[in-house]
Amino acid sequence: MRNAGPIESPTDPFASVPLPTSGVSKKPRIEGLPPGVSRDIFGPQNRQEPRPAQGPSAPGGPSNGALPPVAPPAQPWPMSAKEPSSPPAPVFGATGPAERPPAYEPEPPRRRRLLTGLFVFVAVLAALAYVVPAVLMSGSVLRGTHVAGVDIGGLTVTQAADKLRTELGARLSKPVVADIGGAKATIQADEAGLELDVVGTIGQAPSGFPSPEEVWQGLTGKTELEPKVSIDSSQLTRTVDGLAEGADKQAHEGRVSFTGLEPKTRLPEDGVLLDRDDAVRRIGDAFLKGGGTVALTLRPAKPVTTAGAVEEAVAKAKQAVAAPITLTIGDKQAQVSPAMIAANLTYNSDGSGGLAPEFNAKAVLAVVESSLVDAAQQPRDATYDIVDGKPVLVPARTGRGVNDKLLARDAEKVFDAGGARTVPVRLGAVAPTVTTSEVRGLGIKEIVGTFTTAFDCCQPRVKNIQRMAQELDGRLVKPGETFSINEVVGERTVEDGYVEAGQIVGGRMVNIVGGGTSQFATTMYNAAFFGGFDDVEHQPMDYYAPRYPAGRDVALLYPKQDLKWRNDSENGVLIKTAFTDTSVSVTLWSTKRYDEIEAVESERRNLTQFRRETSDAPDCLPTAGQQGFTIDVTRVFNQDGKAVKKDKKLTTEYRPQAQVICTATTR
Repeated sequence: MRNAGPIESPTDPFASVPLPTSGVSKKPRIEGLPPGVSRDIFGPQNRQEPRPAQGPSAPGGPSNGALPPVAPPAQPWPMSAKEPSSPPAPVFGATGPAERPPAYEPEPPRRRRLLTGLFVFVAVLAALAYVVPAVLMSGSVLRGTHVAGVDIGGLTVTQAADKLRTELGARLSKPVVADIGGAKATIQADEAGLELDVVGTIGQAPSGFPSPEEVWQGLTGKTELEPKVSIDSSQLTRTVDGLAEGADKQAHEGRVSFTGLEPKTRLPEDGVLLDRDDAVRRIGDAFLKGGGTVALTLRPAKPVTTAGAVEEAVAKAKQAVAAPITLTIGDKQAQVSPAMIAANLTYNSDGSGGLAPEFNAKAVLAVVESSLVDAAQQPRDATYDIVDGKPVLVPARTGRGVNDKLLARDAEKVFDAGGARTVPVRLGAVAPTVTTSEVRGLGIKEIVGTFTTAFDCCQPRVKNIQRMAQELDGRLVKPGETFSINEVVGERTVEDGYVEAGQIVGGRMVNIVGGGTSQFATTMYNAAFFGGFDDVEHQPMDYYAPRYPAGRDVALLYPKQDLKWRNDSENGVLIKTAFTDTSVSVTLWSTKRYDEIEAVESERRNLTQFRRETSDAPDCLPTAGQQGFTIDVTRVFNQDGKAVKKDKKLTTEYRPQAQVICTATTR
């Protein structure tokens, strides 16, 4: 548009609309405004007309010009508090009725406050529903917790443990009946080392401050726990050993010995042995399942020798004692009579199915060697004799003697294959086993430890105790050497002078060859204890016997249970034994290292009552009941009036020994 004037600012909605003016003022006069539009949009209505500007820029002033008036500050568009009661008037220049945009209508504050309060109320209720029962349940076993039907919910750990021991312990202690080839043996829970693991059982239950899930479970549900039961495998193994001692029937090899001059045969015989590892597993499983009867496995044991080999050996044995044999050396000779041959000759398994002769030449020479060698020439070991309560050195002596090993070899050839019955023997220098210098330098001069235990007279076990005392009397233990009863004595056999006697093995009284020697081991252990020597190996007895000191007894059984002690001193130790019909003593001679050694015992605790039972078994051995308990023993070494050393505390747990009453009648 060529003649168009300057475009006014579009901010004035009325600039393009001509408005009427008044005669007084040249300003347009606003007759009316659209509905909803306030006059305030034009500024305050009562303000006065601006005065003519004065100054250099005013009209007629020096500048002959005028400045526009200062624009009033912008005013906000006021909003009506209420909706108009009538529809809006049409906007000037509009082709149709104009629609006003809907005004913003905020959410009423009261409704917001109501929703917020409701939310807070629900949250508080939920928190209280969790926190209140959680606080009540905290510090105890979760409510609704049961162990094999015993309710321990809501109890403290200590209360729950006591309740489980009282109500559940007895139910889990059901015995197991072992069927061993038709013979029945009842095994009690304590014999198997069965024990309710109370701590482990309760440890499965939720405790402490419960989670929301645990609170819900405690209020609405039930928690079932399996009881944890432990078995002392070492105790169960000892019990099975006791069962095996009564059940095992060793396979017998063929053998030929003599009764007088008559050969006596023992034919090969099959045996059966209890499978001990399998028995431990089966009995343990039966206890964990709540008792009952379990069949144990017996394994066959086959001999190596045959009946034919025994017959051949009988024929050779008859020829062996048909006449004496003559031992010769130079112009000297000695005869071994048929009776002496028979007393020292046996035919035993050779490991290949046959029988071979075994001749005890050393025993024969003890009788006839003086005819071949002067007594003054025979060797002698150095030792000590106790004279008037003091050790007296008996010096060693090198001598001459018959080689017993060569004599045995030559005689056995005659007894096996026949031939000439004259056997040349050889003399040689024989050195003593223990020299005088060794003994003299061992420092054996005084008693360092001694102990005595008592027993009832005239029982079979007494013979075994006395026999072991005889075998160990005079033994020397060199510095640094470890002494072992089983290594020195070996297996106790009838041939060595031992007899069958009762002994507790694995908690059961059984008859074994050498039964009762645990008393000798206990006596020696206490002598070594007060002698101050190192305890290397010993196994306490299962049950307490009043004739022994509590916490200082020893179970002895070949080959598994041994007594070993070490001479940790710089001097040798001489073992001297003595016995009567009612007691046995062991005395150790050496050089004292301590003024006094004492055994400090604790109070007996964990007292357990014994049970009573009867047995009609023909081999029943009665026993007196004995209470079980636990005791600690500490060895204290004193020197110059003060303790200079202490051993580690030794804790012994004795099981209660059942009282067994035998009801079988003897005819």
